[in-house]
Amino acid sequence: MFEAQAHRAELLEKIEDFFNRKRYAELRDLLLPMEAADIASLCADLDEKVPVVFRLLPKELAAEVFVELDSDEQELLIHSFSNAELKEVLDELYLDDAADIVEEMPAGVVKRILRHCDPEMRKSINEILKYPEDSAGSIMTTEFVDLKATMTVEDALKRIRRTGPDKETINICYVIDERRHLIGLLTIRTLLLAEEDDVIGDIMERNLIAVQTLDDQEAVARALGKYDFLALPVVDKEDRLVGIVTVDDAIDVLQEEVTEDIEKMAAILPSDKPYLKTSTLETYKARIPWLLLLMISATFTGQIIASFESALAAATILTAYIPMLMDSGGNCGSQASVTVIRGLSLGEITFADFFRVLWKELRVAMVCGVTLAAANFAKLMLVDRLLFGNTMVTAPVAAVICGTLVCTVLCAKLVGSSLPLLAKRIGFDPAVMASPFITTIVDAISLLIYFQFASAILGL
Repeated sequence: MFEAQAHRAELLEKIEDFFNRKRYAELRDLLLPMEAADIASLCADLDEKVPVVFRLLPKELAAEVFVELDSDEQELLIHSFSNAELKEVLDELYLDDAADIVEEMPAGVVKRILRHCDPEMRKSINEILKYPEDSAGSIMTTEFVDLKATMTVEDALKRIRRTGPDKETINICYVIDERRHLIGLLTIRTLLLAEEDDVIGDIMERNLIAVQTLDDQEAVARALGKYDFLALPVVDKEDRLVGIVTVDDAIDVLQEEVTEDIEKMAAILPSDKPYLKTSTLETYKARIPWLLLLMISATFTGQIIASFESALAAATILTAYIPMLMDSGGNCGSQASVTVIRGLSLGEITFADFFRVLWKELRVAMVCGVTLAAANFAKLMLVDRLLFGNTMVTAPVAAVICGTLVCTVLCAKLVGSSLPLLAKRIGFDPAVMASPFITTIVDAISLLIYFQFASAILGL
């Protein structure tokens, strides 16, 4: 990692030096062997030099770099392009990449982009943008190779040579009938190994997996990973082939979804901007709603403590162990919720498994609770009482604390595992029911249990 950082710093220093000395030919030679994603990463630190770097690159590489740039950098480049340069870049972009760029740009930039697209691309972009944001249709591309079942292998290879350069992938070809219904597929490997006079309908694979345009994009991405496909065909309600989703788009979707889940689990409104490019005000707006909600909900725990003020006054030592009990419960609830949320995200758990999940967490909670209580009892009697000389820590007090710990862990595990499942069932994002929300609920429960044990054992 440190070597990569040092290499990046060295590259940026060289680029800066070439700029200062106006050695643009040497700068071009430095960039040409690099991958598009690496050049785009360097552009993040080049600021106003990005348009110059972009113009030094060959057309195809420049288009690949453009796709990898952040939306702010893309917008900066578009403003710096002449109309001819903009058209050149658009002509090199794949359709799904062009649609993604249009979706993220301001209205004025979008109008300029669409004005310089060829009519066919403009029509296709508008079609893709009509689909819901999180659907398969919104991430598909219409640039794929389609064949007819009546073609021979020789005819199919001629078609691929003629149309392939403009397609996003030619590794998999899709076979359609006269009404564009998807009836089969075959790989380029199958075509190359077949005889030239073989008929496509005889050698194609008929058992295929397809998704519909309105299917959730995360489910589509998971399907690509499950079956190890490079692409998945997308059909409309009448089973007509309208596009494909490629594995690179699936990776982007999974990254976005994971980032969104992490932010929700940390009680932050999701953001589509990198951290360092998010303004202080935007960060504030993303965090403050949940902080306010959690602060208000925490008043319940305050009210519980206030209602047992007389009990605490009679046994002040109990106050010292409230943070430990609340933290232990919150941590146990978070462990269960994160595990269940992950299972829901990967499709390993459904609401039908509700009672199986609760039964498993119940057993885990009993083992964890007893272990924590035993360790805590030893700590209370050996460390707090004998080592620190705290005579207020008696066996009954230790029994209150340890009994509360077992029950708190049990409740926390059950709450942490059940809330995400219930949220999924009623249509909410399970990630919302993660750490902060569950911790607040468990805090209140742990206090109620604590004071009930104290009343029963200590007679408060």
